[in-house]
Amino acid sequence: TLELYRGTQLLRRYSIALGREPVGAKQQEGDGRTPEGRYVLDYRNPRSSYHKALHVSYPSSADSAAAQSRGVKPGGLIMVHGVRNRLGFVGRLHRLFDWTDGCIALTNREIEEIWRVVPDGTPIDIAP
Repeated sequence: TLELYRGTQLLRRYSIALGREPVGAKQQEGDGRTPEGRYVLDYRNPRSSYHKALHVSYPSSADSAAAQSRGVKPGGLIMVHGVRNRLGFVGRLHRLFDWTDGCIALTNREIEEIWRVVPDGTPIDIAP
């Protein structure tokens, strides 16, 4: 789930889809996992291939160093986004399985809500 808070007050809870390999933190580019940890929603892309996208500040310097120590690339371009453009009719059915490359996916209506109320620079905690 994705939970939206103002301070300590829970405002909304959303069901989501994650990377196609949802168990465990992202280790390297192409592993299909969603990163875990504290990041920031640092910019937005209104022209994404998916309905509106908020960028997650992954990889952190610690993520990059850990990947480098394993001799792999950490990956990147992790987003919170809606359904692929022109497939919005799928709606909540997209949550039947984890399908992203490591992103966090919501319905188009849900990302519209979040887009309106969450400014750039908002912290995001991604936890198992």
